Amino acid sequence: MTDDNRTPVTVIGLGAMGRALAGAFLDNGHPTTVWNRTAGRAGELAARGAAVAATPGEAITASPVVVVCVLDYDAVHEVLDPVAGFLAGRTLVNLTNGTPGQARRTAGWAAGHGAHYLDGGIMAVPPMIGGTGAFILYSGSAEAFGAHERTLGVLGSAMNLGEDTGLASLYDVALLSAMYGMFGGFLHAAALLGSEGIPVSSFTPLLVSWLHAMTGSLPEMAKAVDSGDHPATGSNLGMQAAAYVNLLEASRDQGVGTELVEPMRALLDRGVAAGHGGDGLASLVGLLRAEPVKLHG
Repeated sequence: MTDDNRTPVTVIGLGAMGRALAGAFLDNGHPTTVWNRTAGRAGELAARGAAVAATPGEAITASPVVVVCVLDYDAVHEVLDPVAGFLAGRTLVNLTNGTPGQARRTAGWAAGHGAHYLDGGIMAVPPMIGGTGAFILYSGSAEAFGAHERTLGVLGSAMNLGEDTGLASLYDVALLSAMYGMFGGFLHAAALLGSEGIPVSSFTPLLVSWLHAMTGSLPEMAKAVDSGDHPATGSNLGMQAAAYVNLLEASRDQGVGTELVEPMRALLDRGVAAGHGGDGLASLVGLLRAEPVKLHG
């Protein structure tokens, strides 16, 4: 069955994300089979035309493409290990959130059972699935991605990172780390404004404008990280470390906790102590790595 003929797809796991995935397949005409430990979650999808499998083995045998999206990798294996023999010749697409190591080990497990394997990182919340703003990172079998790219594309823009199965998870957690860093900064800023009774909503347009301007420096910082050359443009690390003290002192004066911003102060101080006071901010990346790594091509 080719993508042109609307490949049948099975979705295992019907939490909020799993239901959104199955719904997108149904909306795009793919025969869709679903299974969940709690059968009641399948009711709405069944009403929309999904076939509800009675067992995981039945769900797997219904389709050449099996998408699993459950709580964690332990749950993946709890569900699939007893029925792994049914996976031979099929493509297993694991969209469960996890780590690069878990992805690579599961790829080996899937290969041992004769399955093609793709690991994925969903960069969207459930209501975004199937829309233009959603994208999903994939890594693993090039053959499987090539055969089913169109089918997977109904969930959101499908981005192939290559055959190293751990890369989708690595990119996922890297993107999340940047996101949570931004959200942590917002929470601290909101607490500072709130300490003076200033509505955060009135401040947010200025914050968004400022952050947008700051993201413009990221490409040059990335080049500096890759090259190992860290010339300071504007304020160097030593200047920023000295100024950062004011952020902490002002926070304490305003009665705002500093747990979200203390780690950056410690890293700045380490950078200066390591002799990077005259370098740019990107030089701090080296302090976060346990050892030097070889860049991917």
